[in-house]
Amino acid sequence: MRARTRSNGTSSPWLASVCPTTRTEAVDFTFTEEEQEVGALVRTILGDLVTVERLREIEATPGGWDERAWRALATADLLGVGIGEADGGSGLGFLALCRVLQEVGRHVAVVPAQATLALGALVLSEFGSGPERTWLAEVVAGDRLLSVALEDGGAADPLAPSTRAARHGASVRLTGVRVNVAYAEQASHILVPARCDDGTIGLFWVEPTAAGVDVVQQRTPDGQPRSRLELAGAEPSARLDTDGHGGEVLRWLSERATVAICATQLGVIERALEMTAAYVRERVQFDRPIGSFQAVHQRAADAYIAAETIRMTTWEAAWRLSSGRPATEHVLVAKYLAAEAGQSASFACQHLHGGIGIDTDYPLHRYFRWAMQLEHELGSARHQLDRLGHLIATGDLRPH
Repeated sequence: MRARTRSNGTSSPWLASVCPTTRTEAVDFTFTEEEQEVGALVRTILGDLVTVERLREIEATPGGWDERAWRALATADLLGVGIGEADGGSGLGFLALCRVLQEVGRHVAVVPAQATLALGALVLSEFGSGPERTWLAEVVAGDRLLSVALEDGGAADPLAPSTRAARHGASVRLTGVRVNVAYAEQASHILVPARCDDGTIGLFWVEPTAAGVDVVQQRTPDGQPRSRLELAGAEPSARLDTDGHGGEVLRWLSERATVAICATQLGVIERALEMTAAYVRERVQFDRPIGSFQAVHQRAADAYIAAETIRMTTWEAAWRLSSGRPATEHVLVAKYLAAEAGQSASFACQHLHGGIGIDTDYPLHRYFRWAMQLEHELGSARHQLDRLGHLIATGDLRPH
């Protein structure tokens, strides 16, 4: 792991302990001072700007998103935390980026942090070359959005794209359908994984306005701009990977994209639980706060345990990726819990609120919708179990 300035503070006291993952290795759950400051600054900015009234205003505009909040994050130099200093970023790394995403989830902020920062810019920063690298400085300044079309219309495994890249003379043409592409209409370029003629995987930058590209808006639970991307012989503007290495790049990207979802889900669930705790302390029935009832205790405790399992597994996976350690099974476990425990905790929060929890004038419903969206992105809990089981069956994953 790179040299870091240690801090005594952590996001949760019991996470400060060092938990063994193997007989010879331990996970360090402490955040650096810089990572803590990033999280605190994003919380302050989004807390000031992403009000309930602002969210209602955005929801009233089809395809709307919060450009004002995005500009504020750019002005505070927060869009480049995952981008190296040579490209205009601050080079604080993947863990710092996950702190940004955690706060985006806490505020259910309609900003393209996941699409542009955790997907497009991150993979470009790691593997990009040529003129495309200049896009990174524009991302940092808030002047360019990028996206990645990781989800397939016909396959659940992001590592097995059904999109085809066929060679036509000196050029390549893409054919296929990608779904749930975030901010596709707003992005200048979308990265599309595709199976090439020789069976290898390539990753191609596509302009959403290019010939052969059709961007169709989709409605999803979280209400963020998302689209179905239809490619009918579309010619990409550039290729990210080098021949023969596309599969490795796609796996690198998919694992980080999955943990980015987990970090966002962590923010969603911890804030929903905070709102629920405040509600059961204030809501009175039979002359007593409902939080004094045993049944409420048990339901709230279940949600708390769910939130903490998401927290621990997310930060473990993020730390392993950030420090260059193998993390395939850790990413799958983190996503399984972000989906399964996330769904359970968000439902418990709705349940403990009673009827007001589903009132669209009350802010909690947005957290339930975001949790539902994040539960299914890049595969539900069942898909993570399938992939873990496959690793066990093939001997690629053994009990420690």
